[in-house]
Amino acid sequence: MARQKKLYGRPREAQPTNAPTAQGIEAAERGVAMAAARQAAFLENWKPKTELGKKVKLGEITDIRQILDKGVRIREAEIVDKLVSNLTSDFILIGQAHGKFGGGKRRLIRQTQKKTAEGNKPAFTAMSIIGNGDGYFGVGTGTAKESMPAREKALRDAKLNIQQVARGCGEWKCGCGEPHSLPFKVEGRSGSVRVKLMPAPKGTGLACEDEIKKLLRAAGYKDIWTKTFGQTRKKINFINATIQALRRATEMRVKGVKPKIGSLSA
Repeated sequence: MARQKKLYGRPREAQPTNAPTAQGIEAAERGVAMAAARQAAFLENWKPKTELGKKVKLGEITDIRQILDKGVRIREAEIVDKLVSNLTSDFILIGQAHGKFGGGKRRLIRQTQKKTAEGNKPAFTAMSIIGNGDGYFGVGTGTAKESMPAREKALRDAKLNIQQVARGCGEWKCGCGEPHSLPFKVEGRSGSVRVKLMPAPKGTGLACEDEIKKLLRAAGYKDIWTKTFGQTRKKINFINATIQALRRATEMRVKGVKPKIGSLSA
């Protein structure tokens, strides 16, 4: 009778680790430095076309708040690149791949088609989010005949729609006074989607859907409770309802409280 091998006696193979190596960290830092150099060279060769852009280029306007407080519309994306540092960008998964019984995977691009006499004309739509993680964010959409131009249009539109948000510590359990959450409860609505944002104590994190986390993290929020109603699968309405809620938090004023740079603290 053949002798059975003892599989459990074999030494375990070493599992590959995903920890970053020194070479990987150096390469990442080198890539960030190169991107910053390209951005600086691009802004140096920028030729503004609007009066606001010329003032920013000459150094007469050095803070984005000088523009937002007066309600002047930004028509050049380079203005935001010049005045707001540490900008990060991300995309909302508004599309869906084909799948059985409607169970397709979420995608970055939403594809639609128009039936014409010449045939089907496809269109690609993307939604982008930008923010510096310190009280400023922007959301934009872009539509084009190809996916890459749609992404570029969305990024440009997000920069043109940059806005300031109110931050604070409105949770009675915390009371730290730091701008890590909302100063009070706010609510927004778009279509059938209704979003309620509530302040949370430190350490709670962003208790919300993944796509909303991208928006709140870009705006600089760290701890928020959320409650949603309606068809939240419609991501565009979901995002628009969240933006309306954040805009209401910025427009509201509390007696004895003065809003500061991207925050609302005493």
